[in-house]
Amino acid sequence: MNAPSGLRNVRGQGELAVQWADALQVISHVRLRGACPCSQCRASKLRGGISAVRDDVRVERIEVQGYGVQLVFSDGHERGIYPWQYLRELG
Repeated sequence: MNAPSGLRNVRGQGELAVQWADALQVISHVRLRGACPCSQCRASKLRGGISAVRDDVRVERIEVQGYGVQLVFSDGHERGIYPWQYLRELG
């Protein structure tokens, strides 16, 4: 999947706006944090762990990684890289 043409972090509303060729997608920061694809979060989910994400969690920084995007959250979590296809599926 191709990279989006634009990413905009709307911190005040707690949303990430992703501009694809055919659509504008808006995903909440809480949803993104809860769907973190890093190995630590996936392992926790496989063990049946329920990670409560605070409503005030925000994306602090966006790092484009070529095949996806790494999101740095206000709770200190920064391990997950969201491949473009996965990001598209979240919205």
